[in-house]
Amino acid sequence: MAAPGRGSAVALKAITVIKPQSVHKPIATSSSPRLSDPADTIGGMSLAEVACVTIDCADPKALAKFYLQVIDSELLFEDDTYSFIGQRGAVNIAFQKVADYLAPSWPNAGSQAHIDFRVEDLATGVAKFLDLGATKPDHQPGGDTWVVLIDPEGHPFCVTASW
Repeated sequence: MAAPGRGSAVALKAITVIKPQSVHKPIATSSSPRLSDPADTIGGMSLAEVACVTIDCADPKALAKFYLQVIDSELLFEDDTYSFIGQRGAVNIAFQKVADYLAPSWPNAGSQAHIDFRVEDLATGVAKFLDLGATKPDHQPGGDTWVVLIDPEGHPFCVTASW
C-alpha cells in the first residue's frame, strides 16, 4: 500500500495524543511459557503495534461515512483511493478502493476478516446499526450473545454487549 497523501497536499488537524503506558504487556505465570522475551523487543516494546486495519471496498468515502457514524473517530485522510478514520495514535480503519470489488459472502467460508463492535445493549445497538444502513442476514450463529450484520458494501461484522 502506498503511503496516503504522497504527491498531494492534504490538510490534517493536529491532535495531542496521550498514549497510555504499555497496556499490551503479555501475561505470563510460573506455569505458563514466556509470551515474549526482552531480546525479541525493540527498546522494551514488542516488535510492532497495529496501526491500521484496511478493508477492501468499491467506495472508500461512502464506507468511511458509514463507520464514522458507528465509532468515536474522525476522518484522518481521504482521497479517491483511500479513506482513513480513527484517532491519531490509535488503531485506525482504512477503506481501500479495489477495482471490480466483490463483497464477501456470509456465511460462506473464504478470505475475509471482520470487526467486532461492543455496545451497551445488544438490541438497541443492532437497531441503530440497521438505521445507519447495515442489514441483518438470516444466518445468526451467536444466539443471544452476538449478532452478525452486514455493512453497506457487504462486509460482515459482529455486535455484542457481552465482551
